[in-house]
Amino acid sequence: MAIPDRDPGLDTLLDLHGETLFVDDAGHWVKFVVVRTEVTPERPHGLRYSLTLHGPDGARLVGFDNAHPVRERRGPGRGQRAEHDHRHRLRTIRPYEYEDAAKLLADFWREVDQVLRERGSIP
Repeated sequence: MAIPDRDPGLDTLLDLHGETLFVDDAGHWVKFVVVRTEVTPERPHGLRYSLTLHGPDGARLVGFDNAHPVRERRGPGRGQRAEHDHRHRLRTIRPYEYEDAAKLLADFWREVDQVLRERGSIP
């Protein structure tokens, strides 16, 4: 299996694999699935990942993953680009530009904080 150039935040991301953490007293929780894979055109970073925020009822509110292709729905490239890296927010799915593990984690936590603020769970 070919390994891409060393990503300094990768160990932190890989260490989260299998973790489920409660993030507030209301019962929201996050789950991490992060596994090394072979480098492919769909996964040039050599990772299969799913980072998700769930409501107290278990419904997914936020997700960053690369489990399936997503086509651009707006703009000049509409319908042409099929990216595997993407983010979910409720029912909306948008392509996500994966740069490195640290940025993925920062972007995920930023989105989690925003949703928790909107739900009145954090100030």
